Amino acid sequence: MSRGLPSASRTKMKDYVLAMAPLLIPTMLIITLLQSPLPIFKQWIDHFSGMPIARGADDEADSLDTIGSQLLAHVIVALFGFIATNKLVPHIKQYNLRKGIAGKDLGKRGTVTADEPIPEALGIVPGAVFLVCLIFCLVGYAASHPSKLLDVNSALLSICFMLFLGFTDDVLDWPWRYKLFLPTVASLPLLCCYTGSTSIVIPIQMRSLLWKDGSGTALGDALGRLMIVIDANADGALVDLRYLYFMYMGMLAVFCTNAINIYAGINGLEAGQSYVIGCAILVHNLIELHFGHMPENHLFSTMIMLSFVGVTAGLLRHNWYPASVFVGDTYCYFAGMTFAVVAILGHFSKTLLLFFIPQIINFLYSVPQLFHMVPCPRHRLPHFNPLTGKMSASTFKCKPGQYKWLKRHADDTEAPNMTVICLCLRLLGPMTEQDLCLVLLALQAVCCAFGFFCRYCLAYVIFES
Repeated sequence: MSRGLPSASRTKMKDYVLAMAPLLIPTMLIITLLQSPLPIFKQWIDHFSGMPIARGADDEADSLDTIGSQLLAHVIVALFGFIATNKLVPHIKQYNLRKGIAGKDLGKRGTVTADEPIPEALGIVPGAVFLVCLIFCLVGYAASHPSKLLDVNSALLSICFMLFLGFTDDVLDWPWRYKLFLPTVASLPLLCCYTGSTSIVIPIQMRSLLWKDGSGTALGDALGRLMIVIDANADGALVDLRYLYFMYMGMLAVFCTNAINIYAGINGLEAGQSYVIGCAILVHNLIELHFGHMPENHLFSTMIMLSFVGVTAGLLRHNWYPASVFVGDTYCYFAGMTFAVVAILGHFSKTLLLFFIPQIINFLYSVPQLFHMVPCPRHRLPHFNPLTGKMSASTFKCKPGQYKWLKRHADDTEAPNMTVICLCLRLLGPMTEQDLCLVLLALQAVCCAFGFFCRYCLAYVIFES
């Protein structure tokens, strides 16, 4: 009899540990903010039973109790979202199979499972459960934050629109021109109710380019003709972008929805990268809540992100290698718009881009293929070798001497596809699909950590503290 756990059990335990790793820091921060949940439960019981609640004299303590009470409620709703998504995905996928909404795993060509149909567009399940969770949260949130009710409703409208667009794209396969235009329309409810500042802080090292000796420079005057206002009282430290800032936020929504969609193609990557980014956003919001910076905005963002991380974790269990379901464009658009919503309405859109470093690199590296300066196959998935069970960088055919800057040898008749996935395989060599996904998610986590370093350390060198 063999000792220890069976191989399948060890693998499953390893997957659980890896899944819990991104949640470790958010969990510790939530526990710090909650302090003790028992008094909060007692307050809830007293409230619903009609008993008077004893309040302390310290307003700050009352504020902390309010934040703790709402955080605990949002955590419970997020747990519900995880359980509901995890239970519903196996049932809903049968409906997709019956309706023919299924595909084949192109990353398993040449294996016995290559021809098995795998249900697609299962992102509709976490999307629908997420909306239910958000509506539950809305009941309590609207009572304590009536001024944010418009923000919550606009967030629901934008996310609903993108969830609908993603599902119809999975069914109807929309052309790319619609995928670029419609997210802009979906972002309009967010932009209409945005009441925050449209000013940005200029790095210390660049302020002399706009303002010098008490007056604007030539560059500052040129920007003024574009209706960009330089704050004279701040000596060039603040620049009001006005309508350009709204254009930036609209473009952010388009980028987030499509960046996840093009950085995909292997089991677990779409849901996995969204899970890591969601946990990073949670950490950022909880840190800001801990220090009391704009608590209303960051509590709003935390409410949305807790439910999002919960439903994403439920989906990731079924999308992890070997995937039993595909998330489809439905999930990619839903996840991207959710990130854009919390960043715009939570007023940390620039910080969000620090968590999207791999997606930004992937987009910039893919530009020659996306704009057809270089041939772009319909599928740029890694090549799978059924004999070794490993993946290698996929290629496109070309003539000898073409695209020398992409090839290792100028006379090669094939050049590698321009994605971070293929670049990783070229640098690290062939690897299994699961190991490749883990490497890419580790890269995502490292980039998020670097984003925190930029946000909380490097920013004090570039801007005033």
